[in-house]
Amino acid sequence: MTKQYDVITLFPEMFDAIADSGVTRRALDEKVWALKCWNPRDFATDKYRTIDDRPFGGGPGMVMKAEPLNAAINAAIQRQQDLQLANFGNTAKVVYLTPQAKPITDAGIRQLAAEPGLIFLCGRYEGIDERLIEARVDLEISIGDYVLSGGELAAMVLIDAMVRLLPGVLNTAESATEDSFSPARNHLLDHSHYTRPEVWNNAAVPTELMSGNHAEIAKWRRKLALTRTLKRRPDLLDVTKLSKEDLKLLQEIQQKQK
Repeated sequence: MTKQYDVITLFPEMFDAIADSGVTRRALDEKVWALKCWNPRDFATDKYRTIDDRPFGGGPGMVMKAEPLNAAINAAIQRQQDLQLANFGNTAKVVYLTPQAKPITDAGIRQLAAEPGLIFLCGRYEGIDERLIEARVDLEISIGDYVLSGGELAAMVLIDAMVRLLPGVLNTAESATEDSFSPARNHLLDHSHYTRPEVWNNAAVPTELMSGNHAEIAKWRRKLALTRTLKRRPDLLDVTKLSKEDLKLLQEIQQKQK
């Protein structure tokens, strides 16, 4: 079943970046996922196609109006219902991209990727009328503790992260399972990677990778992943989920660091 992603945005052309390039383009061509953008200006009722207004109470900037966004959400929901996505459960969730939400993790991306369809709401200016958010938004998601000019880039980040997890999208199925944060890696960071030539800039490829001993190579990579995670992201280390072999490697690493 093709994943259906609808996006409500003032700048539909921005999404050409994922529709026309890379693995997301190939997956789009192969109908692994589908994309439909809705411009709220098309749902404005005045001749100026107004989608924003001054904030009540004063303050800088403009606020996106509820009515055009609400109509665009209805259109997106209707499109997905027409495609019989409703057979998979409730109406597609509306996801609002905002820096005020908790930053999403790999686990959150995997949950989103399991949804048959999603509707992404991209804000601009000072934000969106809170009444629209309260009435129509199911999930608020941030991609980090910083502010962007709008939700479009955040929506593209989520779509890219989800699509690459879908079956058949990556050339090698193991690629997604070997990535940093993957459950198959116990959420550790990935190890380093090397390719030809064997020596570059007076630096040689680690001898362990040249041994041809697959068991030793796997052990070396696992140890490097543990070392890198301990150094860069110790918050990811959950010793209760590590194997006995991993715990032994971790002890060796910690002893060397003392």
